[in-house]
Amino acid sequence: MQRINEHLVSWASLLEAETLRQAETASRLPFIHPHIALMPDAHLGKGATVGSVIPTLGAIIPAAVGVDIGCGMAAVRTQYHRDDLRSDLSTLRTAIERAVPLSAGAYNTRLTESARKRVDQLATSFDPGKYAKNWALQLGTLGSGNHFIEVSHDEDGAVWLFLHSGSRGVGNKIASHHIRVAQERGLKVPDRDLAYLDEGTPPFDAYLTELRWAQTFALLNRDEMMDRVIACFADFVGGPVEQRERVQCHHNYTEQEVHFGERVWLSRKGAINAEAGVPGLIPGSMGDASYVVIGKGNRESLNSSPHGAGRAFSRSKARKTFTREQLRAAMKGIEYRDTDAFLDEIPQAYKPIDVVMRDAADLVEIRHTLRQMVNVKGD
Repeated sequence: MQRINEHLVSWASLLEAETLRQAETASRLPFIHPHIALMPDAHLGKGATVGSVIPTLGAIIPAAVGVDIGCGMAAVRTQYHRDDLRSDLSTLRTAIERAVPLSAGAYNTRLTESARKRVDQLATSFDPGKYAKNWALQLGTLGSGNHFIEVSHDEDGAVWLFLHSGSRGVGNKIASHHIRVAQERGLKVPDRDLAYLDEGTPPFDAYLTELRWAQTFALLNRDEMMDRVIACFADFVGGPVEQRERVQCHHNYTEQEVHFGERVWLSRKGAINAEAGVPGLIPGSMGDASYVVIGKGNRESLNSSPHGAGRAFSRSKARKTFTREQLRAAMKGIEYRDTDAFLDEIPQAYKPIDVVMRDAADLVEIRHTLRQMVNVKGD
């Protein structure tokens, strides 16, 4: 750990100057308590740094949660061994691609029985339809960018089903609305994306209600997708799937927690809860290793850890820098959809996950290292 200033500490050995300046700017806000914690995967974000943990007194910064509210991971350990998967893995990949709508704007055409039950759990005091009339059809869909579904195996050969997604279009619109509300207050902040809402005011209460709803939507979205992936996998292996372990965690969210003697609003923007004994998931980039971890409860990190590899190249720069042949080389031995659409997700566009995990040694303990066999992504 390195203390940058009174209100900023960092675990990142790979940290760009612009990212550090952004985090320092946020750390000077008067309601930060006790400090912002920069995770090993920290990189430039919108207003607030991705890979940062931001504790605030009496206020929440909507952009510090981000536009993909509740984005996170889910994983299931099965009873199967990698040697049990002898058939053509492209069959499994295409089955998953048919079962789960992929890409931005791709939604279900109808609600399955399980999705309908989960939609019923989202009964709320506000109407999500004011943000997205088809919000219910978004449940059980993946999205694009760095969202993925993977079939992996751990160091013992046990097969895991692993996925990454959030609150989809409806969550994005909820977040964007409240970011605008905060900005329209005309506050004197060093970056308009650091505009905040004051606790105890109607705008704050409205945001908190809708934020919590979107976080629940994201969790149920992952559950619905995981159930569909399990069904595809069961068909592929020709037998039932035992869920020997199931892990879920957000990495873009806000909760009220006690840190350094104060009850704060803790916004983890690209970070997971790493309280002592709490299980978590840290994915590498496409084609790289991912990790099942358990938190160590590091007090200075505000009981947090990184959420992934962290970008080293912007999407546009990655597309200009890397080639499809390099992507094919990076994905050698992994069943995936071979397309230029994934160039901005090539592993070289991210920080090395082994460096991130080495930097996180005081934050989490690695329980399992997962290696991909099948990768599913949206364009």
